[in-house]
Amino acid sequence: MKKSMFEYTKIILQKVSFDRKLFIKEYRKAQALLQPQEVQELRVWVRSNMFPWQPNR
Repeated sequence: MKKSMFEYTKIILQKVSFDRKLFIKEYRKAQALLQPQEVQELRVWVRSNMFPWQPNR
């Protein structure tokens, strides 16, 4: 089954979440590649799933 770029990005971000610099690098790359609506969805996903203990900014 073919995965969308959005789903692939979420997998990558989960795998690099151990390293803040690498996470930010991959997140910025994703912002450049994804459609504007997907970027918004990714932002919501990151805030709710990756770092739930941090307040939303």
